[in-house]
Amino acid sequence: MTEFIFNDGGRELAGFKGYAGDCVCRAISIAANLPYMDVYAKLSDGNATQRRSKNTTKGARSARDGINTGRKWFKEYMISLGFTWTATMSIGSGCTTHLKSSELPSGRIICTVSKHWVAVIDGVINDTSDCSREETRCVYGYWVI
Repeated sequence: MTEFIFNDGGRELAGFKGYAGDCVCRAISIAANLPYMDVYAKLSDGNATQRRSKNTTKGARSARDGINTGRKWFKEYMISLGFTWTATMSIGSGCTTHLKSSELPSGRIICTVSKHWVAVIDGVINDTSDCSREETRCVYGYWVI
């Protein structure tokens, strides 16, 4: 069974309370070992400057309710932190990698799973809950540092 450690990435220490859809910010903060507020500020700036689409509004200066991780500015930010992307799924391939330590590389990684990002450090899930779904949750890809 994959281990789990409760870790909010420094969110509470930064003065935030309650629930937020900030899993991207928390995962980056944990995996990159960066202060939550530094990551939050960078993601908020990126959100505020991204062009408007039918699903977003320009000027949303917050990382609280999610980040569009498909944007160019976001990918450039991850690369600037030293992360590299590895896709584990392609169209029609089905699930090949699950959120379990035996199927993931060791080190500090951020896994993208359905509607969530989670930091995994040496096979241990670091998040606010065990999101592995008893090791059946499919990993779409991961950022490794």
